[in-house]
Amino acid sequence: MDQVKEVAAENEGSECIQCSWCGEYSHHIGQHLLKGRCNNIPAELVGLEPAELFKKYKAMHPDAPTMSQLAAAKIREAYKKADGKVPAKDEVVSYAIAEFKTELVPAHGVFGLKLSALSRSNGEPLMVNVTAAEDTRALLLNIRRVLEPCANVCPRHVRLVRNLLTLCSEKNLQLSRRVLHTGPKSIRKRLLSYFSECIKRTGSYSFDIPYNRQQLADYLSVERSALSNELSLMQRDGLIRYEKNHFDVMEQIDG
Repeated sequence: MDQVKEVAAENEGSECIQCSWCGEYSHHIGQHLLKGRCNNIPAELVGLEPAELFKKYKAMHPDAPTMSQLAAAKIREAYKKADGKVPAKDEVVSYAIAEFKTELVPAHGVFGLKLSALSRSNGEPLMVNVTAAEDTRALLLNIRRVLEPCANVCPRHVRLVRNLLTLCSEKNLQLSRRVLHTGPKSIRKRLLSYFSECIKRTGSYSFDIPYNRQQLADYLSVERSALSNELSLMQRDGLIRYEKNHFDVMEQIDG
């Protein structure tokens, strides 16, 4: 299946569109923001999740295109192969991709779904990035069938709904924590906020984190090089000691 690839500014031509914030060229503004390529996001919007940032972009620039004609044509072509019909041009406003190793392919192609299935109940397309770290099987559920209780009220159905609610609540807590940690402007304060959570969770000033440097940088929405530099400065200042993903906080961190 044909792939939709981001291109560099020097290859802009007439096929790419220009970001109204930074002036860089890409095939899709949503992916441009998701991958952190925009270097001129308005200060009041820095730290927002990519999906929310994309909404703000469209609200601030309602007349600006968000997808190139080439990207839209690629998706319509894939949609036609999958469903046997071509959506109207204005229906192709966003798309989801799945990343496996180095290959980018349409998510609905990976999962064998119609493109319309990758949307919310109100029909709004989802911005979804799926990354498989290893060979993975995806379990697809009809969420409407799950949420609507059957006549038998079988225990397994009740347990499934309870587990899904538990997962949703845990995900909500994770997102809330990330919002808290990415709120401060400086990298040091973001790190201190995250380390404070680790101390509370483990009950110790010595702990391991589940991220490597790049993952931690992505989690805190900062550049990896800047993160590594700040960690070195914090160690020099006697605040922490660390080796790989193990950290020792040398003094108490206020909430």
